[in-house]
Amino acid sequence: MEDPNKKDSDRMQDKFLKNMYDDLFSLLSETQKSIDAQRLEIQDIPRIEVPKQDKVVLDKQINDALKEERPEEPKVMAIEAGPKLEELFKKIDNCNLTEESKLVFKKMIEYAKKYNAGQVKNYIPFNMRIYCDNDSTLYEITNILLDGFEYFKYLKNKEAAERSFYVIEDSSHIVDMYTGETSLVIFKDVDGLLNKDKQTKDKLLKIWENEIFKHSNQNGITTIIVDKNKDKINELFINNATLKDKVFDFELETTPPANQEVYRMILDNFRKDYIVTGAFEIKLLDFVNETYKKSSLSAPDYVSSISEKILFNQTGEVIDEKTIPEYEKNKSIEEIFKDLNDLVGLDNVKGMLKDLVSLMEFKKKTTDDLKIKDTNLHMVFLGNPGTGKTTVARMVANILYNLGYVDQNKLIEVSAKDLVGQYVGQTAPKTMSVIEKALGGVLFIDEAYSLATKPGSSTTFNEECVATLIQAMENYRDNLVVVFAGYKKEMDGFLKSNSGIVSRIGYTLDFKDYTTSELIQIFKSMFDKAGFIVDESAIEKVKEITEEYRNTEGFGNARFIRNLYEKAIIEHATNTANEEDKTILKTITKEDITSENIGKL
Repeated sequence: MEDPNKKDSDRMQDKFLKNMYDDLFSLLSETQKSIDAQRLEIQDIPRIEVPKQDKVVLDKQINDALKEERPEEPKVMAIEAGPKLEELFKKIDNCNLTEESKLVFKKMIEYAKKYNAGQVKNYIPFNMRIYCDNDSTLYEITNILLDGFEYFKYLKNKEAAERSFYVIEDSSHIVDMYTGETSLVIFKDVDGLLNKDKQTKDKLLKIWENEIFKHSNQNGITTIIVDKNKDKINELFINNATLKDKVFDFELETTPPANQEVYRMILDNFRKDYIVTGAFEIKLLDFVNETYKKSSLSAPDYVSSISEKILFNQTGEVIDEKTIPEYEKNKSIEEIFKDLNDLVGLDNVKGMLKDLVSLMEFKKKTTDDLKIKDTNLHMVFLGNPGTGKTTVARMVANILYNLGYVDQNKLIEVSAKDLVGQYVGQTAPKTMSVIEKALGGVLFIDEAYSLATKPGSSTTFNEECVATLIQAMENYRDNLVVVFAGYKKEMDGFLKSNSGIVSRIGYTLDFKDYTTSELIQIFKSMFDKAGFIVDESAIEKVKEITEEYRNTEGFGNARFIRNLYEKAIIEHATNTANEEDKTILKTITKEDITSENIGKL
């Protein structure tokens, strides 16, 4: 049965929140006015003449009402509000925030000013989420917030405290953040709480919720939760609608600094203490333009890392172009496809990838003229063992990187065990952690059919993993490509039971088994690269062995050939132990080819 006390408490919270947001939403609906217009508005308020005897009574009533609403404090004169607002708004405009976030931030400051002037009566604590990946930007935002709120007496001072969720073990680590003279409380590193067991996590969240409500109105304490990942905060609040929808419903989203801004930061670092050449400045700009957006580092970390590398290469008082690190330059389309064309077989896969690249190039050339729907780049690779799925995935990452569709030339290879947890509450954070590592590149999930929920299974870990992947495929479609790979038969069953994945797949590549002649070609190419000569008798024996095994269950295709290759190297070393002749040492013969224990390698 529902607890009536809890129901009354919820009604009180709803009423409290409704009243205080009525003022804000009426403010947000107004057209933003200039600072001068605000001053004029204050000066032009009509005057109402009140008889002297009534005025004394009226003044006393107003003063008593104000004392009941909040402690009496000296107010900022209206004439001072304009310049201060102008100063704060300019700082907000210079912040690395989305345009929408800048507008929300300005409205918060403006509300504080109106509250101070008595134009609105409800106190809004402005508890908020900030999506940010570095402390430098976070502190810039919170300093502006504290400056404005303290100036307009919305907060009692500029004292702030922060704590990582990683160090929170019991309720005291939350409660003591709201003691003393602190006006702003910041909680960071959402993973630290997500990784705790469900019972502990829910208990700490409830204590946190109570502390926020206890102090939001009485003592004027604003609470901020920070993480670079919006989905992680949503996941943390998934079972707490109050925190999600009623407490932290204000959001500020940061943006990475532009290339020119990062370039200026690095340049300023060196101009303070060194002489920099013009050639250095030009080459540094090229370097930043080529590498910054492709880096997984936050802007401050990127600046620090590049500055350290330049100083490491520097030998005197002058910083010149020779100190700038080398970096991987983009390849041409011809260079991209050279390695792909060198692969044996896979003609249908090569054809599909060439068609994909042609489409991408066409869209680039016609961006301003044609409205072509965005290409869905998530893929499924179907094929038996050893048919080249992982090799092609690496090439896909290279292709997408060089065409500018992903920021980094990286492939994160995982299997089900890397994504699924063993206990309740582990799977979503574990899956999300892998997704974050893959952002900006390609996530390759081998044997993806292992994520299918097994019939009769009482656990939902696999379902939770798949749901997290589907959400990420949608949310990060411009910054992540997911490839599901596995045997055709098993993958068909997995995909049929997960329509959410199928609807987000743009390309399905079918990796056919290699023919015998293609496998022989692969075998020869392995020895050619190692500098060996393979005589015809050895080739014939490889053909015989391949024909004998190729129709057996679980035949490994190129993987089987690699096993033959490695076994032949061992046999050849044994057979030529007493030889000195270079030609004999470099020649593979049929005596070196054996299938004995081939399955054990």
